[in-house]
Amino acid sequence: MGLEKAVEVLDTLGSSMTNLNSGGFTTGVASRGNRISILAFEVANTITKGANLLQSLSDENIQFLKKEVLPSEGIQKLVSTDMNELLSLAASDKREEFDVFSREVIRFGNLCKDPQWHNLDRFFSKLDSHPDVYKQPREEAEMTMQELSTLAQHTSELYHELHVLDRFEQDYRQKLEEVDSLHLPRKGETLTLLRSEVKRQFKLVRSLKKKSLWSKSLEEVVEKLVDVVTFIHRVILEAFGDNGLTSAGKMPTSKPEKLGVAGLALHYANIITQIDNIASRPTSLPPNTRDTLYNGLPSTVKTALRSQLQKVDTKEELTVRQIKAEMEKTLQWLVPVATDTTKAHQGFGWVGEWANSGNEFGNKTGTQNNLIRLQTLYHADKKKIDSYILDLVTWLHHLISLVRYRDNGIKALPARSPSHKALNLHAKTFSIDDKSHRVQLSPEDRNLLEVVMKRRTLAPGRSKSQEFLTERKTKKKLCASRSTGCSPRRGLEPSKADVLDIMDGLDSKFLAPR
Repeated sequence: MGLEKAVEVLDTLGSSMTNLNSGGFTTGVASRGNRISILAFEVANTITKGANLLQSLSDENIQFLKKEVLPSEGIQKLVSTDMNELLSLAASDKREEFDVFSREVIRFGNLCKDPQWHNLDRFFSKLDSHPDVYKQPREEAEMTMQELSTLAQHTSELYHELHVLDRFEQDYRQKLEEVDSLHLPRKGETLTLLRSEVKRQFKLVRSLKKKSLWSKSLEEVVEKLVDVVTFIHRVILEAFGDNGLTSAGKMPTSKPEKLGVAGLALHYANIITQIDNIASRPTSLPPNTRDTLYNGLPSTVKTALRSQLQKVDTKEELTVRQIKAEMEKTLQWLVPVATDTTKAHQGFGWVGEWANSGNEFGNKTGTQNNLIRLQTLYHADKKKIDSYILDLVTWLHHLISLVRYRDNGIKALPARSPSHKALNLHAKTFSIDDKSHRVQLSPEDRNLLEVVMKRRTLAPGRSKSQEFLTERKTKKKLCASRSTGCSPRRGLEPSKADVLDIMDGLDSKFLAPR
């Protein structure tokens, strides 16, 4: 047994890295290797990921996670109320971030000329079974991370200044071409100024190359990154205990369908944002806004929505303010989750985007700025959030209908299903507005209105435009009336405002038997 144990330890410490000593990889005598050069921007991206991950594992952030994030209303309602399960999910997410970071370090190691940095995956795979083999002091690890972050910051400056240099050079070349096309000598104040700007910018770029990762050897940086990887692994174990040992992707699959796994998190975030925008300004909706929202709803929500809207309306006596208040009860905790989901999907999508983040390792102002998956819709239960969206869309339908009736006044209401509720509401609105505006009608307009109403009772089913058309044929004198031609145009097709009603199957034209 002793021999087998010794072989196992040797395999752990040896493998393809025979140059290890008790303090880590061979240091001090490592080959200078090749310069990082243009690869500096990718390395800086990786360093920023490691710095953000380590920052999120600080004692302050872990306490914020346990006391503020996990008990939040959005997580409790959409994910789970079991704190142990939530901690396991948080640990799994951090472990997945760690795996992404370590894989990038492995790739840089394989690009080194020194073979001792090749196949780092074998070394990292042994960290779970032997977490105490390399126990680096926290102060030393944080100092290493700070040094790398400073190099990454200078690389960020280099990234921006290279773009400025490129722009100056383009301006200078363009000016030269312009001068040559006019057969003028290559001199003058403008050319001199552009030439001096190019020279000054070139010196700045050369200075930043010396201070940044550009001039460092890849082996030198990879050595420091390996120390950071081993330290972050230990910090995850200290922060989450046994949960930190669960590798990403090895957690038992949960029964509820999660939005992130299904690739629907960003889509649902857009739906929630649309609902919030419509609810905040229902009186000034851009064209096809409701249609766009309806077409984007999940099929399960669409099916349930049709039947729910056809039920007896129990919300008809609520005011616009009351309906908005009911929606706000859900939107006040759901919208921030959707917003965080959108922010998370704008992460480091391309090499160099890290340069715009401006985060510095150890800066406490950014302690709570790094989003975790639990703060987004990634782990949200699809059935739970479908239920909330169905409720919101139902309220939204009643809100828009109520606003439409209120704003139309004595105007004819858009085509709706022939329910007594809609007819009664129309009659009440007409009678109230008729009383309040009767004194404002001229005798000529009043006579015309009476004629139209008589014809409407004699020939039901005919539109106002048809009545005016018939009146012009029988009585030419009415053509001089001020109100002639002012009747609202009514087509035979449903208006844009009724698209959602038609799609729901609530329009009278689709419900009436043929």
